[in-house]
Amino acid sequence: MSHKLPLNQILQGDCVQILEAKIQENSINLIFADPPYNLSGKPLDLANNKTGGAYYKMNEDWDTFNYEDYVTFTVDWLKACHKVLLPNGSIYISCTQHNIGELLVEGKKAGFKLNNILTWYKTNAMPNITKRIFTHSTEFVCWFVKGKNWIFNYEEVKEFNPHKTKDGNNKQMRDFLDFIEIPIVQGQERIKGADGRAVHPTQKPEKLLELIIKASSNEDDIVLDPFFGTGTTGKVAQQLNRQWIGIEKNEQYIIVAKERLKLRIRKTA
Repeated sequence: MSHKLPLNQILQGDCVQILEAKIQENSINLIFADPPYNLSGKPLDLANNKTGGAYYKMNEDWDTFNYEDYVTFTVDWLKACHKVLLPNGSIYISCTQHNIGELLVEGKKAGFKLNNILTWYKTNAMPNITKRIFTHSTEFVCWFVKGKNWIFNYEEVKEFNPHKTKDGNNKQMRDFLDFIEIPIVQGQERIKGADGRAVHPTQKPEKLLELIIKASSNEDDIVLDPFFGTGTTGKVAQQLNRQWIGIEKNEQYIIVAKERLKLRIRKTA
């Protein structure tokens, strides 16, 4: 069925509609989803912040729902993803404390089995501005599977672990996999607009996608991202010799993602 799929393309539009109309049932090996967290609110600007770059509180229209609409949205895209995954497929969902509860409950209702919750520790997290709560220095990645016999490349994940034994050998993952230390995207990896601000407020580190794709897919497998943003999933999938499909509503993000992927192709030609 894979030859009928829009491989290595970005599809613009609503992810639920596109998943239902363009992606065949039981055709995708791996999904990475970074959905809206529904945490936008009043803006908070700290342009001179030196920890991880200038800080602007996320305040995007696409991240603003009332609660009932957000739950309905979550149910709909989870069901659509469950339908297109292969019977042994995996879905990794990025989240925070703002939406992990809904994902866990509705993911199980959709038919997924929760394998792990990974904790991403942001080593350069933004400082505690209000001094009224603990510092938000972590996000989560929920790993769900659709059925049995899921892919998990244990040896590749061990090799990915930066911590080694005293002899320099690959180490068991208990000291790394559930608590992953990766900085917030900054420097050359962070995509910025003409105003110097980040183009996408929740751009994920390429290193995080590398771990996920290596862990739960093999070369030539198909990796789908229903909230493609600026194209990190596609870029890393290409680098790891996987096929990919991106779905994104925002035209600005699509323009950036196309240029980002095109630049990579020119460099390796």
